[in-house]
Amino acid sequence: MGLKWEGVMPAVTTKFTDKDTLDIDMFEVNIQAQLDAGVHGIVLGGTLGEASTLLEKEKSVLIQETVNIVNGKVPVLMNVAEQSTKGAIAAAQKAEKDGASGLMMLPPMRYKAGDRETVAYFKAVANNTSLPIMVYNNPVDYKIEVTLDMFEELVVCPNIKAVKESTRDISNVTRIKNRFGDRLKIMTGVDTVALESMLMGADGWIAGLVCAFPKETVAIYELQKVGRIQEAIEIYRWFLPLLELDINPKLVQNIKLAEVATGIGTENVRAPRLPLFGKEREKVLGIIERGLQTRPTLPLY
Repeated sequence: MGLKWEGVMPAVTTKFTDKDTLDIDMFEVNIQAQLDAGVHGIVLGGTLGEASTLLEKEKSVLIQETVNIVNGKVPVLMNVAEQSTKGAIAAAQKAEKDGASGLMMLPPMRYKAGDRETVAYFKAVANNTSLPIMVYNNPVDYKIEVTLDMFEELVVCPNIKAVKESTRDISNVTRIKNRFGDRLKIMTGVDTVALESMLMGADGWIAGLVCAFPKETVAIYELQKVGRIQEAIEIYRWFLPLLELDINPKLVQNIKLAEVATGIGTENVRAPRLPLFGKEREKVLGIIERGLQTRPTLPLY
């Protein structure tokens, strides 16, 4: 299906059973909650999806199952996070074969590639798939920044369509717009600066806490889109303590715990991750509980 780089796209968590296999039943419960809330796409196998722990067969199953669940309602994107150019091309081609509508793509993993190497990496994948690509620019977590000059080289590839802007620098939204206009769509990728980024021109939001709170996340996007800024701000202010669970090394465990609280997930993670424990778990549960107790009534939009 056609992929519009706009709206709310959950970077969904991968659900596991107590026996460490894919929990497709609970996964479908969560995806259905996202669809019911009105999300605009689904992103699989990102950081929240525990990509580095997934087997290739499991990635294929996730794509195929998600395509079946959404049944054409929204596009399904697969993350590409590989160590080699050869591996990234293979992953992109497999995702395309499995039915993905587009790709979210990180720079090379483990090896800290230079600018020239990073550009060559993205170009090689773009030239070997027909799928549209969103470059995931997250130098804070992944230590490689895709600069505006690098994007200047990348936009010669017609299927490099968007950037997941996760530099934490809101002014970068304006820099991208000034340099590329509508040639590069911008999806903000950090929950705690999401509304600010959209108000500055980002086209959409690759979201994390949406996994547990889909209706609130979509409401913020839709309200700001039609100029009902104050209403969006009020929801966002309530949401912020929860959103801060996303900018934490244990964001996967945090968000899965929130999914349990809202009835659309389980706490199971894949080792070496372990569920939260002790005072750390109590602190996160306290944030979630306070959020649930003060959960706002959403306006019609």
